[in-house]
Amino acid sequence: MLDITAAEKKALKGRGYIMTRDNEHFIARIITVDGVLTSEELTAVAEAARKFGTGQAALTSRLTLEVQGLTYENIEPFNESIARAGLYTGGTGSRVRPIVACKGSVCIHGLIDTQELARELHETFYKGWYDVKLPHKFKIGIGGCPNNCIKPGLNDLGIMGQRVPAYDPDDCSGCKKCSVTEACPVNVAALNMDGIMQIDRELCNNCGKCVGTCNFDCVTEETAGYKLIVGGYWGKRQRLGTVVDEIYTREQVFEMVERTLLLYREQGKTGERFGMFVQRIGADNFIAQMQAGDVMERKQAILDAKLHLEGGATC
Repeated sequence: MLDITAAEKKALKGRGYIMTRDNEHFIARIITVDGVLTSEELTAVAEAARKFGTGQAALTSRLTLEVQGLTYENIEPFNESIARAGLYTGGTGSRVRPIVACKGSVCIHGLIDTQELARELHETFYKGWYDVKLPHKFKIGIGGCPNNCIKPGLNDLGIMGQRVPAYDPDDCSGCKKCSVTEACPVNVAALNMDGIMQIDRELCNNCGKCVGTCNFDCVTEETAGYKLIVGGYWGKRQRLGTVVDEIYTREQVFEMVERTLLLYREQGKTGERFGMFVQRIGADNFIAQMQAGDVMERKQAILDAKLHLEGGATC
């Protein structure tokens, strides 16, 4: 068993070097920013894993890359080795965690550039807020469309690409051969008794598949943007996040993320997951505070306050 102090172990964990259950070795959690690595970066990881670990690397559920089997003596040489390729470890503690994004940037269903958004959020909130202690870890997930591949609604804050159709039934010619109903993957576009196409706005998920499919140009794009889902979590307990009834611009997304983090730091209890915090104060109450934005007037005071010094995250 490796003889290091609890304080040393905690410090290493804070850097992304986590002791394994044999109490002798460590895994190194390498940040991938947006889940994408270049061939040069992958080569650097492979070489470092072979030289300093067991030669194995594993992807986590949040798209970080963990190199296994490091000894205590190899941690610093390993760190120096990956740093030469511009790579670094982290992704632990009671702070904003690395952003997870689906492949919406290249997927045929993607409505937004998920990976670019992830990179910008990473710079602003993972790096920019790295030293800001939160009540617990805070996870952001970006989905390019309503297919929910990375499950935005089970993240602390989920972001989903949206394309809202513009349609007026008075424009429908009742052509009987409706390409819009054929295009709708969730069957919320249907012909009524008079042969006029209707879209159930309550059930429409804004996937955008119907936009531009009408042979008479009846269905166009009303707006494109981002949906937010707040307070989801998945683990020993689960909560499906609450959908915010608004379509946001890219700039507004960054504003809402910042407001969310400030409210969580200000009003959350140490050790309380964000979803539990939302549940405790009420989702409608939280969303109202987030949208009002009054918290920005208290921003500096919230950031300067000595809150959550120990934090609540254990991994």
